[in-house]
Amino acid sequence: MDEQTDLPSGIGKPATRAFTGAGYTRLEHFTRATEAELASLHGVGPKALRIIREALETRGQTFKPTD
Repeated sequence: MDEQTDLPSGIGKPATRAFTGAGYTRLEHFTRATEAELASLHGVGPKALRIIREALETRGQTFKPTD
């Protein structure tokens, strides 16, 4: 199972497993989810969300806005 991913380093293993298990294997996938949706995944905490947020910001992207 050598799935290609570009998730930033520094994300803990539980959060990485949660993200990949939910289908978030590429950074651009996170633009389709709100921060709250991602935070509800088991194993995802504030640090992982901060790292993803910062990685998205460097690309000029953000999480999906809450409606």
